Amino acid sequence: MHNLQNRLIECYVFVDDYLQAHSDLKAWRRSNNDNPDFTDAEVLTIALMQGYFQTDTLKRTYQLVAKNAPEAFPKQPGYKQWIRRLNKLTDLVGRLARAAALKAAATNLRRLYVVDSFPIPLCEPIRHGRARLLSEDGAYFGRSAKGWFFGFQIHALIHQPTGVVLTAMLLPGNWDDRRAVRALALSTGGGVLLGDQGYSGEETFDWLYDEAQTLRVMPSDEDKEGLSTVSQVRQRIESSFSGLWRRFTDRVYSRSWRGLWTSLLLKILDFNMERAGIIATA
Repeated sequence: MHNLQNRLIECYVFVDDYLQAHSDLKAWRRSNNDNPDFTDAEVLTIALMQGYFQTDTLKRTYQLVAKNAPEAFPKQPGYKQWIRRLNKLTDLVGRLARAAALKAAATNLRRLYVVDSFPIPLCEPIRHGRARLLSEDGAYFGRSAKGWFFGFQIHALIHQPTGVVLTAMLLPGNWDDRRAVRALALSTGGGVLLGDQGYSGEETFDWLYDEAQTLRVMPSDEDKEGLSTVSQVRQRIESSFSGLWRRFTDRVYSRSWRGLWTSLLLKILDFNMERAGIIATA
């Protein structure tokens, strides 16, 4: 296993360098403690160790870091204070995930993308009749290839040559995929977009072409050669989603939408950092 100390250094250097280059991101602080002894880079470094330890929860990650690397964070706060700080850094986590993706994509400038989604269930099917968690924040029933679920769906835009997640959205489980693909396509800067039947429709095709300069490709059943090509690309892309699944994106324990989204973004960030060569492969 990759040395814990090395992983801590890799994560800290990436986050701290980004913050040093974007000092305006520190402006969210509005108190006498604008420069705390325990920095935002340290807060995020601990959170990113979830990918290293392969733990289900951020709390368990925090405990393992405190136990196995106490010398790395001599001024580490208590868990409740740390998680409050972490949940205020959601936007920063998203920016870091994008920065890592662009670093990887810079090695291959092909504008070929795949858009796809997968469910984030908040409970087991046996509890669907009593499901209430995050319902006020948009959680709802949806249907995936594995059946009905209650929760959300992640819609992700993946850069095909590198496999990094360029951007992602967390939407209610019952939302139409076509509502997500438009927002995702706007971050491409134009190119070719591969999608399945969930992203079909002439209106969607025209909008993507006119507004996002993006050509959606979805071969028909009669186009055997086209289907074969897309199938090969999608098999490679599925490895990206498999990588996210291995980071326990299907088991996120949170009582708030912000906590849920922060946790998922951290997994995407960890995944992109690995793809970009920022951290060593676990």
